[in-house]
Amino acid sequence: MREIGIGLVGGGYMGKAHAVALSAVGAVFDTALRPRLEMIAGSTPESSERYRAGFGFARAAPDWQALVADPKVEAVVIASPQTTHRAIAEAAFALGKPVFCEKPLGASLEDAQAMVAAAQTAQVPNMVGFNYVRTPATRFVRQLLAEGAIGDITWFRGEHTEDFFADPNAPHTWRCTGWANGCMGDLAPHMINCALALMGPINDLSARIETAHSPRPGADGPLAVDNDDHGQMMVRFASGAMGHLYFSRIATGRKMGYAYEIHGTKGAIRFDQEDQNAIWLYRIDGPDATRGFTKILTGPAHPDYLPFCQGPGHGTGYQDQIIIEARDFLRAIETGQPVWPTFRDGLAVAQVIETAFASAVEGRWQSVPTH
Repeated sequence: MREIGIGLVGGGYMGKAHAVALSAVGAVFDTALRPRLEMIAGSTPESSERYRAGFGFARAAPDWQALVADPKVEAVVIASPQTTHRAIAEAAFALGKPVFCEKPLGASLEDAQAMVAAAQTAQVPNMVGFNYVRTPATRFVRQLLAEGAIGDITWFRGEHTEDFFADPNAPHTWRCTGWANGCMGDLAPHMINCALALMGPINDLSARIETAHSPRPGADGPLAVDNDDHGQMMVRFASGAMGHLYFSRIATGRKMGYAYEIHGTKGAIRFDQEDQNAIWLYRIDGPDATRGFTKILTGPAHPDYLPFCQGPGHGTGYQDQIIIEARDFLRAIETGQPVWPTFRDGLAVAQVIETAFASAVEGRWQSVPTH
């Protein structure tokens, strides 16, 4: 095994998750490459030093530019606000350094396109952080679908619903400004990525996107909300199957409502991230009296479960998803082979979102461009 120097940009919610994952991934998966926590950059030199001390990095960078340029930083993990993703990734690619970037890929479709172009020019490993699709349960669902376990797929329903803005009187925050911070920029990418992973490309869609609660209370009075609270779309997949996707940050009672239901000619599957260690599988076989959904608890027989625990039903958690991502990133660097999802897969999500906004404005079905 050998070490690789990692530079992490961002030390907040996701920055901490990636720092923990990078510290643990070698022990969990016995990776050939072992991350060395070389340098971390926050929004200020002071926050960088605080994160360095808290997360165990060797050095604190005065800014992300210094981190990317440092010769001991051999790969870059971006966990900073979406508006910074493009500049950081382009700078790292220009130096030939692999990049892992949190979702969404950029703050706009233009950003995502430019980042894919930079990755293509650099020809170095690149990945996007869609962590929820990496749970052992959803990995198992992908396996079932590939095997044709529920026959030909006829319908898909997916949602990513939370309630952190359900209260109309919740104060105005940074989440109320800018496309990337709205529901379509923040929550929708995860379920769109899931739909593409499980069902394949979306050919066309019809969307409605709304701001339900505006204005919101500010320190000096009401402030307008200039992004969306929830959105929905009817879709037609390239396979011919129909689908419906819904995204909301005002779904009262939902805490991590990343959920989907898939109907096929020979069965059906249900999953809900709030019960992330189980899937519900229905097969059309056996007598009517005993036919029904079966709850399957994840265990060592399912993808990426055993490295965490030898006991079925004991379960994995949110942090484990990030550790699996770290393993995949290291594997891409080690082998030089792309590991899904790459920047190009992140662009596919951005194109669906851009098409949804166009559909909502024009009030009609729109075709999703291919990339």
